[in-house]
Amino acid sequence: MADQVRRGRRRVQWRAYLYLAPAFVLFAVFLGVPALQTAQYSLYRWNGLGPSTWVGFDNYVNLVTDPVLLSSFGHAAVLVLFYSALPIALALVLTAIVSRGAGLRGMSVFRTLLFLPQVVASVVVATTWVAIYSPDGLSNQLLRLAGLGSLTRAWLGDFDTALPAVGLIGTWLGTGLCLVLFLSGVANIAPELLEAARMDGAGAVREFTSIVLPSLRGQIAVALTLTVVAALKTFDLVYITTRGGPGTSTTLPAFEAYNRAFNTGQVGSAASVAVVLTVVILVVTTLIQRIQPDEVA
Repeated sequence: MADQVRRGRRRVQWRAYLYLAPAFVLFAVFLGVPALQTAQYSLYRWNGLGPSTWVGFDNYVNLVTDPVLLSSFGHAAVLVLFYSALPIALALVLTAIVSRGAGLRGMSVFRTLLFLPQVVASVVVATTWVAIYSPDGLSNQLLRLAGLGSLTRAWLGDFDTALPAVGLIGTWLGTGLCLVLFLSGVANIAPELLEAARMDGAGAVREFTSIVLPSLRGQIAVALTLTVVAALKTFDLVYITTRGGPGTSTTLPAFEAYNRAFNTGQVGSAASVAVVLTVVILVVTTLIQRIQPDEVA
């Protein structure tokens, strides 16, 4: 009997392997091989056309000595605050409000509007915000109407405001996604728990911090993963809005990898940036997963 059970398990395992084989082949061909080639290119000095020169780990040493590359990773860390910390904080506040007003009319429309940025193409989003941030755009018009004309500026063309301006676009993009994730978690909370807390006299803040927030631990981990990765790999928004400028004030690792590979002919340096960025993303996501419970509610 035990032998039959073992043989049955082996058959199930082999069937699972057969089902997974096509996906593994696709992964190896379209992700695994290019990743290995990128790691190989990072060990050479190559302009993409002519002969290459072996330089070992010089491209990686250059990552910590080149101020432009160092600043690009610093800018990515700043964007994590705008892409992840702010959206999650805002989404938690909105979740507390929406969850208590779940029966109110128009809540579904409210949720849809907040999630809408996720389904709009990044090019459209970036182009729209370029118009909003322009000298005669909506942001400066509102400041003038409020009597704060002295604060108007070309937000994407100012060294001090360009990076925060790009970051706020990420905040606008990420808040709706986080809100939808959190509301899905709230929907899984037993209504009896919330009713019992209200009958015991718990206010909105106590109810949220004692019941809702602990129940959203899994969703918060997912939101952190998605938003932090989005911040670290940001390229399209910067490419369309600032092209890394003014100067190098909005350069990011993904943008530097593109710029060096296709504009300045430093393929090896670009490959090393891509490899390091990949490792950083893997490490960060692994650390974030530590806060996720074994089972997401």
